[in-house]
Amino acid sequence: MPQQIKGLIMASKYLVAFYLLGISFISPSNSLGNEKPNILILFADDGGYADFGFQPDVKPDMAKMTPHIDSIAAAGARFTQAYVTACVCSPSRAGLMTGRYQQRFGHDANLPPLFPGGLPLFETFGAERLRQIGYHTCLIGKWHLGYPEEYQPNQRGFEYFYGLLQGSRSYYPYDDPTMDRVILRNDIATPEEGYITDRLGDAACEYIESHKEEPFFLFVSFTAPHGPLEPRKGAADEKRVSHIQNAHRRKYAALIAALDDNVGKILSTLEKCGLEDDTLVIFTNDNGGPGPDKTGANNFPLKGYKGHLDEGGIRVPWAMRFPGVIQPGSVVDQPVITLDILPTLIELTGESVDPAWKLDGLSLLPLLRDSNAKLSDRTLYWRRNGPDGPIAIRDQDWKLIILRNSPHATPQLYNLATDVGEENDVSSEYPEVVTRLLGKLKSWESELSVPLWHSNYGKTSQNSK
Repeated sequence: MPQQIKGLIMASKYLVAFYLLGISFISPSNSLGNEKPNILILFADDGGYADFGFQPDVKPDMAKMTPHIDSIAAAGARFTQAYVTACVCSPSRAGLMTGRYQQRFGHDANLPPLFPGGLPLFETFGAERLRQIGYHTCLIGKWHLGYPEEYQPNQRGFEYFYGLLQGSRSYYPYDDPTMDRVILRNDIATPEEGYITDRLGDAACEYIESHKEEPFFLFVSFTAPHGPLEPRKGAADEKRVSHIQNAHRRKYAALIAALDDNVGKILSTLEKCGLEDDTLVIFTNDNGGPGPDKTGANNFPLKGYKGHLDEGGIRVPWAMRFPGVIQPGSVVDQPVITLDILPTLIELTGESVDPAWKLDGLSLLPLLRDSNAKLSDRTLYWRRNGPDGPIAIRDQDWKLIILRNSPHATPQLYNLATDVGEENDVSSEYPEVVTRLLGKLKSWESELSVPLWHSNYGKTSQNSK
């Protein structure tokens, strides 16, 4: 059969499939080149809410630092009310990877270094579900979900792994790294060489080039801009951030710039391989930026930082691009959460979410076709460090937070529609709202498991890294 006719038949199949999913195409000439669309998630670590150029509240010192990341939002959609399931690294990843509140299986806190367990083996990762429907699956970068062999990426649905098991490491080579911080290729240690952000970006590009003929799910989990603050060395890199006076923020900005460089490499590789129009790209972050005394991250206009259940700890930058499906320059104002990623991916492939999976998220397909669409009403929940730790709930525009086991343990109520910075506690004005949300929290918490570990396991600081 002539290649042109085969192509027309293939294009028709995809148009029908996406019509059945309810997705509007911008141009009828756009079609997917693979049987299933490729999926690329670009995951930053500890980035500030207002430290990416596509964010409206970005400060001038960072406005031009992320052109490649910004291009994802420009070519697709920016989400203004996007959340993660936790205010620290490991539990946030657990919720995203499973599509379930991680507190349901005891993953409330950061996984301590070399803990003899991990995300429970009875939970199924999204990578495994995608693999079962024909995807090649790959994780590049940070894992932080289990150290023993049975908890590692190759046993949790990822065919290929290139990265570290721990939550952070030096950006430069170690003389003698521990096994949780060495860069592994599957289960084999690789030589200590190069700058870590560049190594992860190169590995992602190599994976795309070697899998360009088959559908893939590629999760690139960068360590940047998580500490330590170790920017790339070189005059060009130093010049890009020389306008920033604060030393902490200058080094942090350099980590962001290196992150963006490597996002650019990956996007260019998609284009070079002819996959740009066949790939859904998602960029987001694992939690809010740490306090200014730690890295110089900026979460303006939000209150709080990493480790907090204020908006600054759990609301994140989020952009998605899928040519022909998402209208360029779209702005989505509906609240979304990383729990929504897995059901969205499953439905995007033409498959259905099995109710037996008991996922907690919603498919975002209606928002991909129309940024003004309305998702079903739902309530979002957060809890840190078990039944004695802080807890929060968002229901429509209301946000209730309780800092249990603290001097400020009384419920605080905020209307996020008028007070995104959570400056005015209106709990005394709306006692009926407080009572209703407390009831919802009690019901949700009754469904949760006992935490399998706490953040102070084996150490004295509150936040394990």
